[in-house]
Amino acid sequence: MHHGAMTEFHESFARCARLIEQAEGLLITAGAGLGVDSGLPDFRGRDGLWRAYPALGRARMHFQDIACPDAFRSHPRLAWGFYGHRLDVYRHTVPGPTFRILLDIARRLPAGAFAFTSNVDGHFQRAGFDPARVVECHGSIHHLQCLEGCRGAVWSADAFAPQVDAEACLLLNDPPTCPTCGGIARPNILMFGDSDWIDYRTDLQFARVQAWRSRVDRLLVIEIGAGTAIPSVRSFGQSQDAPIIRINPDEAGTARDRGVSLPMTGIVAMRGIASALGRAGRGSI
Repeated sequence: MHHGAMTEFHESFARCARLIEQAEGLLITAGAGLGVDSGLPDFRGRDGLWRAYPALGRARMHFQDIACPDAFRSHPRLAWGFYGHRLDVYRHTVPGPTFRILLDIARRLPAGAFAFTSNVDGHFQRAGFDPARVVECHGSIHHLQCLEGCRGAVWSADAFAPQVDAEACLLLNDPPTCPTCGGIARPNILMFGDSDWIDYRTDLQFARVQAWRSRVDRLLVIEIGAGTAIPSVRSFGQSQDAPIIRINPDEAGTARDRGVSLPMTGIVAMRGIASALGRAGRGSI
């Protein structure tokens, strides 16, 4: 975004700074757009998926074809090729600068911040957010469960080191297995057509955010990169009866009397807000 456009949003950034100054606690609601800011691929659209995974394009497989439990039953090495490669990428990608600015803002507020995200990359925790203050509403790629949901157990994926032929989207080493039944394990992520997802980690996270929310009188929501196609993140933020700063290059609309719309990336928006907070003269960020 060029300098003129930044100047055009000067008043919007100033309004954001005033909302932050008035807030007691910050709820950060984040979708895929936040990961894209860190350099992660976005494969909601078919073209993005097939660019990142050419083998899926050659097989004419869409996101919902590979991101479903049946893929682990019918094509386990292909499904784990996709998720194993993503696991490796997410482990080695440094969370973008947006996270640091959000952390700095959270430290200014009496009740701090809570993050609510549909992203499965674990980047809020990697960036320094308290793991007890993160809701992963679609689960986490860093946790595993039995494909058949045996015993309802969820465990860490840290011991699994995927070796993937990225061009063929195939796992070369053995997929992880369930320690109880010996069957194949899968990521503890909510997939398409998924009746076997074990959601107790997410249920506990939901209980924590609700308890925190009940203690915060003046809440501010900052929503980053959350689209309308899968609206879980938007819906949660909008249900809070609090002003929303909505950051989205394509779908930024929000009611002006309750918040601010910023049609730009998270990095550009948060740098603009940080600058406006610095200008407000109450400690720079």
